[in-house]
Amino acid sequence: MAKTLIWSDLHLGHQNIIDYCGRPFKTAEEMDAVLIDNWRTCIKPEDTIFNLGDVAMKDMKDKTKLTTLIRSLPGYKILLLGNHDKPNVQHWRDIGFDEVYPYPIIYNKFFIMSHDTTYINIAMPYANIHGHLHEKTMTGGRYINVCVEHTNYKPIDLDELMKKGMEQA
Repeated sequence: MAKTLIWSDLHLGHQNIIDYCGRPFKTAEEMDAVLIDNWRTCIKPEDTIFNLGDVAMKDMKDKTKLTTLIRSLPGYKILLLGNHDKPNVQHWRDIGFDEVYPYPIIYNKFFIMSHDTTYINIAMPYANIHGHLHEKTMTGGRYINVCVEHTNYKPIDLDELMKKGMEQA
């Protein structure tokens, strides 16, 4: 049975993110290998994977190298662009993402998926699944951080996450 999984802020190729966020790796190459292996282990070809931005940095932005990598990874790939995912939507489609969004989307009529946190006031009937904050979290149960620092560096099951999010909201 196909699953839908989610994570954010892989920062492939980004050596400095290891120190910035206290990631448990010595080098960007080691980090990339673990993240890519976790993608291949957790995602089946029939699954859908949401990436909430900041996929790759620095040397991994080489279009040929990144295209080879992304197209080799299993699953139907959806990307919500992060602040480091430039230059444009078509660029990321060409690389191998099946759907690319430059803005937040509403999923399952209740969850706002976004790279950065989205303001939600008490009267709004939504919860926000987001990335961008890395090891930090927002207060209150209506914000769910899916940066890899919070998912044990693995994509997580979106159905389970949504159940948890509905309980917290």
